[in-house]
Amino acid sequence: MALAKARTLAPRIVGADSGADRLLRLGVTPEAVIGDLDSLSAAARARLADRLFPVSEQETTDFDKALRLIAAPFVLGLGFAGARVDHGLAVLNTLARHPDRRCFILGARDVIFLCPPELRLDLPHGTRLSLFPLGPVQGDSEGLRWPLSGLHFAPDGMIGTSNEVSGPVRLRMQASKMLVILPVRYLRAALHGCGLQPAALGG
Repeated sequence: MALAKARTLAPRIVGADSGADRLLRLGVTPEAVIGDLDSLSAAARARLADRLFPVSEQETTDFDKALRLIAAPFVLGLGFAGARVDHGLAVLNTLARHPDRRCFILGARDVIFLCPPELRLDLPHGTRLSLFPLGPVQGDSEGLRWPLSGLHFAPDGMIGTSNEVSGPVRLRMQASKMLVILPVRYLRAALHGCGLQPAALGG
């Protein structure tokens, strides 16, 4: 189960609005529930009454509200990779808006995160490594089949999906606007590559 695996790295659980209902159905009681709470069930609201942190504004998503209020070395986001495209796009927008929050979105196949100014990865040769810009951005690379140097990336222009690892990877980005997409089995490598050492894991 994805949740069980994620808890080995990040054992503290927070629900985003009705995400708390999903957690309770899985037998997990969140430490906190953050959001506008407009979709939280009455039963969950009563059961978790002392753990609710309502944020009443309607200009941001519940994911955005939760990410802003969580203080941790990093956040693993489950249930946000999305059955709905609009919800998924809103999550990616939030990552771009809060580059100071280290958040890794876990899906059934992929982990998605905002590339830090410098990222180092040690991955098997041929591993899929996709890059998608959320705004104009340039960078350079080592260890990719198709290097990045000299390219101007933009969501309506050049993108970097379906690149491949050809050696030890080092990425340097000029702005916090590039998403990295890896097979989810390399989550731990992604955490290490972002400078999150084992002693810091579990935040």
